[in-house]
Amino acid sequence: MNRRSFLRSLGAGAALTGAGAAGAHPTVTDPATPPEESAPDPLGTLEIEAAREAVVAGDGTVYVAANDGFLAVDAADPAEPTVLAERRGIPRDSDAGQMRDVYDLSVAGDRLLVVGPANPGHDGFHGALLYDVSDPTAPERVAAHETGHPIHNASLVDGLAYLAGTATEGNPLVILDAESGDEVGRWSLLDRDDAWREVAVPLRVLHDVTVRGDRAYLAHWDAGTWILDVSDPEAPEVVSRVRGRDPETLADLDVDEATRLPGNDHRAAVGPDGDLLAINAEAWAVDEDDGRGPGGIEFYDVSDPGEPVRLSGIPAPPTPDPTRGGVWTTSHNFELTDERCYASWYQGGVSVHDVREPTNPAELYHWRDAGRARFWTAQRLSAGEAFLGSSMGVPGEDGAPGGLFTFPDPDAPGDSRESAAAPSTDGGPSGAMGQSTGGESTDGTGEARTLGLLGLGAAAVGAWTRLR
Repeated sequence: MNRRSFLRSLGAGAALTGAGAAGAHPTVTDPATPPEESAPDPLGTLEIEAAREAVVAGDGTVYVAANDGFLAVDAADPAEPTVLAERRGIPRDSDAGQMRDVYDLSVAGDRLLVVGPANPGHDGFHGALLYDVSDPTAPERVAAHETGHPIHNASLVDGLAYLAGTATEGNPLVILDAESGDEVGRWSLLDRDDAWREVAVPLRVLHDVTVRGDRAYLAHWDAGTWILDVSDPEAPEVVSRVRGRDPETLADLDVDEATRLPGNDHRAAVGPDGDLLAINAEAWAVDEDDGRGPGGIEFYDVSDPGEPVRLSGIPAPPTPDPTRGGVWTTSHNFELTDERCYASWYQGGVSVHDVREPTNPAELYHWRDAGRARFWTAQRLSAGEAFLGSSMGVPGEDGAPGGLFTFPDPDAPGDSRESAAAPSTDGGPSGAMGQSTGGESTDGTGEARTLGLLGLGAAAVGAWTRLR
């Protein structure tokens, strides 16, 4: 499994076929960038079939979701990532069958939460599995909880599993005791306003949940991102809503809107101090000329979580074809640390931005090769040393397999990473917004309103429905 250069043989000029067909371009910011001006090549690579989300434990161990299971990888030496353990066909002893579409996992201390299936339409086990990973070479399952519904994304914090209640009534946030499986609490948009029932589910689906401290950040596609107070997990309470359209507006739209901007809050996350929120949009253009895609990332000041204020945005990398049948460069999963945003852009590569001045994010690194990788996530591996990206692979006869890539963590002017916080185990949102830095105010309900141009990216919840 440990093939450090398993993709290098494809070459920078390899052509793609099938979905996302185009030439490969190593580049910093633009496909026309000469190779000699490109970001440095990956430090190391590791082939992993059907790789999806990757999360970093504090000891250099990386856990990778892999469609029918997961892997534990030793990445303490970024140049030589090595498989420690592999668990496929999980759970093996369930009467319900095996879990499919394992797209997400979350690690906290010596516990690993693995959830699935990510999408409706699968037979087999639906629920959450908890593993003891105190010895990452021998993950041991300690709990299995059937939920009866798919789980697209989840977060494990302080012994509680925060689950996206995919394809269930209200698409709720479901909170379980991770060890016992007892339900602790739940919340849905229907609790807030029954008018949400009139909105097509793909436009208001709970796609992702991130929890830090007493706050949960729920990315609800075209319904926006909702911040909840979960200090009492038995009774979550709304703090505010960031972005999104009201249920009356969305009720008049069909599911096709779910692939387009504005909207498509895909993931949301905050930095270690909880003051900076990032939200992204996963979106595509309807055709090459419609200008509504791909989606990028936006930053908000949530130092007062009841009054979110928009600060700036990162646009998606350029693409010769922004449609879902073209070259994907929409934002996907990312991580927000104390100083940086590590982001994945499918065939748009991976990027690192300095966000110490969040009104003006500064790009420090951008590597892409559309023929070698479609990146699912980017996460910091070790501050000042390396970060990683997991690739789901590139389809087609001349495509590439999935895998894990490690990259040098770039220097920045005035960098002082001795004080950098440990990496977060959950990423943040995906959004498609422009670079303008218009501020926001809120109305009486605490919902954010953009005062300037939104510059929103592309793909509403319909993108989620069609893609999945």
